[in-house]
Amino acid sequence: MKIACIGEAMIELSFRGSIPSIGVAGDTLNTAIYLKRAAPKLQVDYVTRLGADPFSTQIKTFIAAQNIGIEAIETSQKRHPGLYAISTSASGERAFTYWRAQSAARELFQTANGADFSALNGYDALYLSGITLAILPSDIRHELLNFLKTSDALFAFDSNYRPALWSDAQEARKTINSFWEISDLALPSLDDEMELFQENFETVQKRFAAYGSLGALKRGEKGPLSLGEAVSATRYPASPIVVDTTAAGDSFNGAYLGAKLSGENQERALQKGHACAAQVVQVHGAIIEA
Repeated sequence: MKIACIGEAMIELSFRGSIPSIGVAGDTLNTAIYLKRAAPKLQVDYVTRLGADPFSTQIKTFIAAQNIGIEAIETSQKRHPGLYAISTSASGERAFTYWRAQSAARELFQTANGADFSALNGYDALYLSGITLAILPSDIRHELLNFLKTSDALFAFDSNYRPALWSDAQEARKTINSFWEISDLALPSLDDEMELFQENFETVQKRFAAYGSLGALKRGEKGPLSLGEAVSATRYPASPIVVDTTAAGDSFNGAYLGAKLSGENQERALQKGHACAAQVVQVHGAIIEA
């Protein structure tokens, strides 16, 4: 099985105490890495656009070192990678500062002759997030939606709502709802959905029941709720410590998708997703040691 994860790979800045650290991350890249770790036999490729600069070369080298395919990565001669910084509170909650307005990934799929999604042909599954959508121009988002509607690939989606990336909440709601409607595998976070759609827990549940997608409603330490398929009551052990919640949802998505796309049942996929996320939040950074 061939899977493409689509989005933006960025330079990550963080501090451990007073010591600065530099790395590579991005929500869909994080998911790709944890997906590959969870299911090494699956072919996982990353689809983005980077620059022709040394930082872009290092990002490609990093991605390839995770055993993720880089053949579908586009190159811009004029733009560079985006950058973000993480600040983490005493409780492990993180806040982000972004420098990505001129990133190469904002031109993904764009050519002089219009949108080109041919790089996505031939995959069995495609994964992207609301962050992927937010950085793309509205016309490209619309054409991507139409491409996915006609694609034979399974489509997996996480809204990963970041208000600062959208012009307004109304645009975000309309766009994200349209992608939820076509998702085969839905991986929402409860907090994101409640904030974006101004709904309570029960209303979020009803909305996803109406979509009809299989997947998981992520609820942090409480554990996921199964979407689209009933499972037996399961206890999801909370992480003994929470150091940094960066990539908690991304890692859940990766482990869940790795299990589901390898043929495991829904209950086992939910357990693996939660276990992976519970491990990731115990250490600093988006990508923990394998």
